[in-house]
Amino acid sequence: DQELSKTMEAKFLEMQKEYEKLKFASGSLQKDSEQKQRAIEMLFQSVEKLQKEKADEQAMWEAMDLKADKDALGNKVDCSQFEEDMEQVDERMQELQNLITEQNEHWKKMHQHFRDAMDEKLDREELKVFRKRLEELWSRNLENFEKRMLGDTGAGIKKQLPVPFSCLSCDRMLTMHVPG
Repeated sequence: DQELSKTMEAKFLEMQKEYEKLKFASGSLQKDSEQKQRAIEMLFQSVEKLQKEKADEQAMWEAMDLKADKDALGNKVDCSQFEEDMEQVDERMQELQNLITEQNEHWKKMHQHFRDAMDEKLDREELKVFRKRLEELWSRNLENFEKRMLGDTGAGIKKQLPVPFSCLSCDRMLTMHVPG
């Protein structure tokens, strides 16, 4: 029995280490995914802003015919350069979308791998009792946490203070007589 409990404890510690590694990896993947998602959202917003501010081509040609010297305007605005830049922005957006899609797929694979590994390790016969004990402990801790969170949320607690008082703001020692 002692050997069995030692082996089970060793396996459990090993599972905990693997769980922590996978938890850290999934957390970092999720943070990366969130950062990339924010970057994509910012890029989409800037593209939308550019599309809203983009001038209508026909209106621009009419305005050029009426108000501007075409040669002077040609020197100030290079449409081909603008189109090239917009194509580069579009290409970069496509690359970012592909990267995010790949990152999401990788994250889903890692999550599935983690879930499969945990299911495989916890479904073994010798660990069923241990799994049940962990689940009970988890539910009990969750209930205790909920009780503490939903319990009295007063600003302070009634507690016997130490006799040599210290000031809360400057931590200077004060001598006061405690009533009673």
